[in-house]
Amino acid sequence: MVSSFLDGLKVQETSCGIVFHVRLQPRASRNSVMGIFDNSVKICLTTPPVDGKANAACIEFLAGIFGVAKKQVKIVSGDKSRNKIIEIAGINKNIFWERITPFLL
Repeated sequence: MVSSFLDGLKVQETSCGIVFHVRLQPRASRNSVMGIFDNSVKICLTTPPVDGKANAACIEFLAGIFGVAKKQVKIVSGDKSRNKIIEIAGINKNIFWERITPFLL
């Protein structure tokens, strides 16, 4: 059952790391990973979507989860949207699943 739950999330390896989709919910009561929503990792952040603050908070939050520097996390697409494509340099799919799975179960 866990495997089928995670099957909806597509993670792609690139030459420098991994790419995956995020659905961002700003102005939440707390920062958290809420699960999978529409083939994306749903992330709730307390920061409002003003002047790029939510994007910066998203980068910082993901860097903390994956144990990488903020400069290794990049918003590839969706800078002004709730739906984003995120690239994290220096990790592979195995590290991604190892770090994100506890938040999804």
